Amino acid sequence: MPTPVAEPESPGVGTAAKQVAEHASRLAKLGLELAKLEVKSKATAIGLAIGAALIGLFALGFLLTTIAVALAIVLDTWLALLLVTLGLFGLVAILLLMARAKLSGGTPSSEAVKGNGRN
Repeated sequence: MPTPVAEPESPGVGTAAKQVAEHASRLAKLGLELAKLEVKSKATAIGLAIGAALIGLFALGFLLTTIAVALAIVLDTWLALLLVTLGLFGLVAILLLMARAKLSGGTPSSEAVKGNGRN
């Protein structure tokens, strides 16, 4: 008659629950670490974009100065600067008129978007 071989004990419910809790805790910690890395990456990208926008603003200023100096070759300096300034104010006026037209047009109502409920 063969001797009975003892089967390895399977972990109890308490041990399994403890392992699940440990895995959940580790998963939560890894999730937080990933979130921190993503925020750091996005903050770096936003910082670079702000820097680029600032340098772009300075570049625009230098471009306008160059235009004024180029005009000053054929005109008096004050007149060249005045023309560039008036051109900028004209651009501002056009953009404001476009914005006003967009705002006064309003937004479509929810009924217009839904098609008045009819198909």
